[in-house]
Amino acid sequence: MKTKEKILFKALELFNEKGYNTITTRHIAAEINISPGNLHYHFKHSEDIIKILFTELVVKMDALLNTVKKVEFKTLDDLYQFTFSTCEIFYSYRFIFVNFIDILKEIPEIKSQYESIHSSRKEEFQLIFSGFQKNNILKKDVPDFIMDSLVQQMFIIADNWLTHNRLILKLDQEDAVRHYSLLQMNLFYPFLNREQQQLYEQQYITANA
Repeated sequence: MKTKEKILFKALELFNEKGYNTITTRHIAAEINISPGNLHYHFKHSEDIIKILFTELVVKMDALLNTVKKVEFKTLDDLYQFTFSTCEIFYSYRFIFVNFIDILKEIPEIKSQYESIHSSRKEEFQLIFSGFQKNNILKKDVPDFIMDSLVQQMFIIADNWLTHNRLILKLDQEDAVRHYSLLQMNLFYPFLNREQQQLYEQQYITANA
């Protein structure tokens, strides 16, 4: 592993464990046994590290969304796997969401990038949901304003569940991903066809009881 990769790997680990506001480039350098000068050769400021880690998060979500969009015959399990994988990715970069406001305030580039992503993601999710409607997983007669609300609700939960877990439930990674995946999936329940609701209860509610 190259020095730059080591820095990013250790920075992500430290930010996740101890928080964005408490870790400096000196801490990161000490953890991988290099001098601060060596670290600053690769990254002048900790903000530069944050930008790359945020981009990594975006790239992984882009790949996941593209995979889902390519599935022609979408199933309930595809919806669950998409939700579960999203939670796994977010957990891997959890410091971004726990320290979200501070990061957006201190790094304008990320704020602009997030606003742009928020807009494009809305269109992508609506396209994905229309695919589930086409395959009779979701009801076809859901009003547009309700679907718009569903997308917004997903964003709100996705951006904030990690903070909720840290403050309230304090679940470890495996339990947290499973719990919050199901919590987000429950948003879809009223919009599933009756057959899919029964399947959902059998596979995800009864099985996790």
